[in-house]
Amino acid sequence: MPRRATKIVATLGPASSDPAMLEQMIRAGVNVVRLNFSHGKAQDQIDRATMVREAARRAGREVAIMADLQGPKIRVGVFAQGKVLLVQGQQFVLDASRTEPGDIDGVGLDYKELPRDVKSGDLLLLNDGLIVLTVDNVRGDQVHTTVKVGGELSNNKGINKQGGGLTAPALTAKDIDDIKTAMSFQADYLAVSFPKNSTDMEMARQLANVAAAPYQHKPGLIAKIERAEAIPRLEEILKASDGIMVARGDLAIEVGNAVVPALQKRMIRMAREMDRLVITATQMMESMIANPVPTRAEVSDVANAVLDGTDAVMLSAETAAGKYPLETVQEMAKICEEADKAEYTELEADFSGKKFGRIDQSIAMGALFTAHHLGAKAIVALTDSGSTPLWMSRHRIHVPIYALTPRVATQRKMALYRNVRPLLMGTSVDRDTALAEAEGHLKSRGIVHRGDVYAITCGEPMGAPGGTNMLKICQVG
Repeated sequence: MPRRATKIVATLGPASSDPAMLEQMIRAGVNVVRLNFSHGKAQDQIDRATMVREAARRAGREVAIMADLQGPKIRVGVFAQGKVLLVQGQQFVLDASRTEPGDIDGVGLDYKELPRDVKSGDLLLLNDGLIVLTVDNVRGDQVHTTVKVGGELSNNKGINKQGGGLTAPALTAKDIDDIKTAMSFQADYLAVSFPKNSTDMEMARQLANVAAAPYQHKPGLIAKIERAEAIPRLEEILKASDGIMVARGDLAIEVGNAVVPALQKRMIRMAREMDRLVITATQMMESMIANPVPTRAEVSDVANAVLDGTDAVMLSAETAAGKYPLETVQEMAKICEEADKAEYTELEADFSGKKFGRIDQSIAMGALFTAHHLGAKAIVALTDSGSTPLWMSRHRIHVPIYALTPRVATQRKMALYRNVRPLLMGTSVDRDTALAEAEGHLKSRGIVHRGDVYAITCGEPMGAPGGTNMLKICQVG
């Protein structure tokens, strides 16, 4: 098993939709497969999920599936010629009531609320910030602008407002239908686009739990932080979520590129402190869409996210539509592995001044501390819900954490946890039998050998969720 602690999220698309290619990518190190609900119909997503499960089975690995909701379409409409070339200083009208295709003077809007969300002096950023329009005035359904930074504008390009402030709801009617689709194949994670506050996440959770109830399933919820309004409300969004995605594309457009690196570090630190997961995304290996090797800057970017403590790094177009999906995963895995080795552990600093009100949390921390100081080969957690390995994974330690669970849904969910290797093991209700089975599991996989020391946590009575109350230090006989 690889010794890589940081996980890899890969987006499925035309480049990776061949079952053999996907299997190779999973073998090369993909832990989570992202299904982008911006593309394809419901049945397409169900078919993709089936393909992912089959490819994982052939590869002998369990991977998590993350269903990424489209969110509101804040976009321009279409042009008669497919695109126009805007030049600095010209007038351009964004018209919510326009039905005919756009031209050099103006275009319709997918997002009909724009005229109510903007005022004179606002800056609108189109096509990932490459085109900048200054709002002159709003007349009814028409937003009259002057081009500040020109360029080519083509069909359905995105619109952002500098500083945020667009009122589009995080969950659209399409998203609500897509949640039902994602739960029909028990997606392990649901990523919510453009949440502004905790209410958006709470609503998504309610909808997901209702849709997943017939399958006795509960997905993890990931809030994609991509709006300026989300930044002051990070803490409340984190509390309402299981994790966040540092979605650097839209976020950079709204708050400015220069602000994002420090924000990334802050978000990762806050997520870990609050026992939440964090994925770092957008343009991590962008040049590998067309080239077989990454740039030095991309290598540094991925490594820095790892050193910041991210749970996972994400590939988007690189694996969805790029020329080298497999090579990209292989390169990213190598970078993560090297950066993991260089990670500095500060367990004492982590624990000083901390209070643990729960027995299971105290046991998890005790296992980390003891394993670190004894130089243990592994930390083993017998877990039903996955909460003990989650707490352990929030602290930097070079000892691998093996999470043994009888539940395949828990195994898949833990595929995203940093430094956790989830394994499926039917655990006995008798404690001593379960501990012996766990050691046999580790020995058969070559994880521990004669004389090795490892720490193991479990709960008595066995199988009670949230019941971890025992820590045992073992030496392999």
